[in-house]
Amino acid sequence: MNISRDGAGRSDITKAARSLWLAGLLMLASVFEIVEARADLLVGNFFSPDLNVLRYDGTTGAFKGIFVPTGSGGLSFPLGGAFGPDGNLYVSNSDGDNVLRYNGTTGAFIDEFIPDGSGGLEDSAGLTFRGGFLHVANSADPGAVTRYDAATGAPAGAFVTPGSGGLSNPEGLTFGPDGNLYVTTDGGGVLRYDGTTGSFIATFVPGTLLSARGVAFGPDGNLYVTNFGGGTVARFDGTTGTFIDDFVTAGSGGLSTLPRPLTFGPDGNLYVGDYGNGSVLRYDGTTGAFIDAFVPAGGALGAPTFLVFNGAASPVPVPAAAWLFGWGLLGLFGVARRRAAGS
Repeated sequence: MNISRDGAGRSDITKAARSLWLAGLLMLASVFEIVEARADLLVGNFFSPDLNVLRYDGTTGAFKGIFVPTGSGGLSFPLGGAFGPDGNLYVSNSDGDNVLRYNGTTGAFIDEFIPDGSGGLEDSAGLTFRGGFLHVANSADPGAVTRYDAATGAPAGAFVTPGSGGLSNPEGLTFGPDGNLYVTTDGGGVLRYDGTTGSFIATFVPGTLLSARGVAFGPDGNLYVTNFGGGTVARFDGTTGTFIDDFVTAGSGGLSTLPRPLTFGPDGNLYVGDYGNGSVLRYDGTTGAFIDAFVPAGGALGAPTFLVFNGAASPVPVPAAAWLFGWGLLGLFGVARRRAAGS
């Protein structure tokens, strides 16, 4: 291709480079728009006849509709939810002793990822992905944690064997910063298991809570547990398990005695599903102070069972790559200008 070295040629090069750079900025803006659009809060809803998964705007809390309808794929008791490595939503259907998979964008039913009773699963509850496996709390007494291949759903054995370490009716589970598995147990405690083998390590939190349900590690590295029946969210040292405080005190923001699921949002704040009032309350992630009723009572939500943000981790890597692309185009624009000036 012949490029003229006269003024008109230099102008053409500069215009082309500028157009390329502006296109890059538009691409960058579209990336941010995509990330923002994916930041929805999905809430498991167990309140007959509404046994479904609801979607709310992850920034404003505005109701955006039913994400998974009642009965979709046989859904009858959504007790746990998590997004998988494939970007789809996995829901433990406790009444069906199975795990159902739904399209992570549309909520359309895909398949019964873990069939009824597969691997000995009974009363499926909390679930989480790690290391190529899906771990599911088996809440039928005495309780266990069963592991499945994250890609195929094939049973990979009882990761935490029935009753190990005194496990009883587990519901919530999460992996900690140390790579180990933490599981709530009937009696108000949290048990710790080796994250690789599933063998019992210790009682991390003794049975001081009325009933431990939701469990999550916060940005500060400490462990947060909903005290179902006690009406608080307790905080424990993430290394020793020592009680620190009631991070969310009884009645804060209208919290009933039945807080169940909890999660930290993309904004760093704590979101608590109030099973008694049918709401989702938001608290300052540093102080525990009440912020607002993110999902107020009296709407479509009857009794929240799980909370999960869709795309909560996306804003970090995607825009970073887009910024690099944008700066690369800016550099290209500069080179084109210098070449044009030297022509």
